[in-house]
Amino acid sequence: MTRAVLLLVRVGLPAAITAAGVVLIVYGAGENEQGAGVALIGCAVMVVLFNLFLRLSWHDQRDREREDEAREYFDRTGDWPDES
Repeated sequence: MTRAVLLLVRVGLPAAITAAGVVLIVYGAGENEQGAGVALIGCAVMVVLFNLFLRLSWHDQRDREREDEAREYFDRTGDWPDES
């Protein structure tokens, strides 16, 4: 994925959903429209949280890979990579 697509999904999508929710809350004629606006804002929050959790899991995976590489180095040399 390109950075533009990622930015669109991470920022643009929740912003658009939130804007639609705010429009429904402000200009909604009845309780159903206003309730739908609140639900849309909740969905936008869920999209942001999903993106956050996904990014955190990718970061954790990289940490695990570095740890595995360090352990393999230790098995080969008997020294931990940070200890020179």
